[in-house]
Order: sequence, then C-alpha cells, then structure tokens
Amino acid sequence: MSKVFVNISLSLDGYMAPEGMTMENWDRPEYMDWGVKWGALMGWALNQQYLREKLGFGPGGETGPVNDMLRRTFERTGAHIMGKRMFDGGERGWPEEAPFHTPVYVLTHQQREPWVRPGGTTFYFVNEEPERALELARQAANGRDIRISGGADVIQQYLNLGAVDELEIALVPVLFGAGRRLFEHLQEPVARFQIDKVLDTPGVTHLRYVRA
Repeated sequence: MSKVFVNISLSLDGYMAPEGMTMENWDRPEYMDWGVKWGALMGWALNQQYLREKLGFGPGGETGPVNDMLRRTFERTGAHIMGKRMFDGGERGWPEEAPFHTPVYVLTHQQREPWVRPGGTTFYFVNEEPERALELARQAANGRDIRISGGADVIQQYLNLGAVDELEIALVPVLFGAGRRLFEHLQEPVARFQIDKVLDTPGVTHLRYVRA
C-alpha cells in the first residue's frame, strides 16, 4: 500500500515558514525580509542539480547523496496534498511547468475547476475533509507514495489523523524567531516515530523518521 510521508525543510527553532510569508504581505515593506529567510531555509535544495533541472534553472548544481535523495523523493511520489496557502504562493512563484508532475490535491474552501499545467501536474481543489483528499490521492497514486507537502496546518491535520507513515525533515541551522511552526496543535494520542536515517552536511541535517 502507498505510504504517506512528509518531506519539508525546517528552521532550527522549528518553523516551516517565516513570519509574513503570505499573499497579503507579499509586497509590504515590513515583511520584505521573509524572502531572505525563505532562501536561507531552501537554499540547500535549490542548489541541487536535480531540482535545478526540474525548475528550469539551467545546468549546474550539486551532485552526490543529497541530490540522489531529492531525486528519490520525487520518483517515489505518485500524488501530492497541500493547503491553499501553499498553493497561492506557488501559483505566483512556480514556473509554468510546476515541479510536481503528479496530481496535486489542494485543501481549500474555494470552489475551482482543476488546473492543468504542462508536464503532468494537475491541481484538484478539495472542499471536503482531509480524509477525502487522502482517499483521492491514494486512488491517483497508483501504488506510489503520497507526499503531504505543506503547509504546517495541513501536516498537523494528517498527523492528528494518524495518517503519516514517515517524516523527512531537512533541519537547517537558521533561526526565524517567529513564523509557522510545524509541531503545533497536535492532539493526543500522538503518533510515535523512530529515527530511520540521518544524512548530515555542513549546511543541513536530513532526518528520516518512520512510525514506531
């Protein structure tokens, strides 16, 4: 059966996104440093050859164990689930050929027809409970795994459902001080995880946890 996994970057003080990283604050001067913080959080991934190719950044980039790990993450994924906030930012920032190449199920209260992008990505907008999005993702994944992409609120919902089999966290040594925390609003009983693998580099530590 498909596994459900989370694969995200996290600041050292536990934030997935810096304060002010919303569409409403996109151009407000008091929040303009969010882009610098986001770049510091995601720089390790954007420097990898595999992701540079997927995003159309051109040749170059790092190769090696981290690049291979990133490739495996995309190759194992048959469907993605994300929240409306993440989709809104991506709709503005992703290239025309969005980097998923699978069905993507967006949890939202907004009704909208599926949005088909070049390269095999189609966004479907789910107005029902998170269980319904997971059901649809399982059907679409065709035996491959399902990635809960974010943001923090969506990941928390699936953790509270006990649906997450694996947590893959890229822990980056930057401090945000405020923003959107990953591990908030969790309900008892919380799932138990154990460390499966650690891959460390000077700029980021990759931690993989599986259900105990």
